[in-house]
Amino acid sequence: MAETAARPHDHPPNQRGQPTQLGALVDRARSGDQQAFGRIVRELTPLLWQVARRQGLSSDDAADAVQAAWLALHRSLPTIRDPAATAGWLVTVTQREASGLRKSAERAGRVGTDDLPDVADPSPGPPQRLLDEEQRRCLWENLRKLSPRCRELLRIVAFAERPDYASVAQALGMARGSIGPTRGRCLAKLRASLIDDPRWSPDGKP
Repeated sequence: MAETAARPHDHPPNQRGQPTQLGALVDRARSGDQQAFGRIVRELTPLLWQVARRQGLSSDDAADAVQAAWLALHRSLPTIRDPAATAGWLVTVTQREASGLRKSAERAGRVGTDDLPDVADPSPGPPQRLLDEEQRRCLWENLRKLSPRCRELLRIVAFAERPDYASVAQALGMARGSIGPTRGRCLAKLRASLIDDPRWSPDGKP
């Protein structure tokens, strides 16, 4: 898809004028460091995935939207002037890509209904696989009992190594200062719900 958002260098620099860790990774990626680019992808994909899924996309369409955002970033690397603005820019690109894909899906009469993340199978033995699946199902059933805002926030912070709170706030339409306290309250509610569920075992054992 065509790139549909301004490049990161069109965003204002961060307020303190100091490079962020993300900014340092982007600088390295601009210099051809593929490991740095891969690390950016690993750290921000959970956030971008949630941004795409908020549009009601299927897993496949959400993956397409996120992939389009990463391709747009790769094309833009040589011209980035404010690496610290990259996360916010990626959120905007993903939102626009996802919106376009959702409109296409609606015209085709298909809208995503699966809401569990794709998790790699570490290939444990059959009994352990059954146990793991039961625990996973229990976790996500209790997650669904939370408010939509809690579900969205926890899906991001659970799978991102170091969530960028500014980008999370932009993606979810929340004040940046409310992310941490809201996260704490949502985790407490989820923990209480799991404790009350007889199927849940924190160590994965019956």
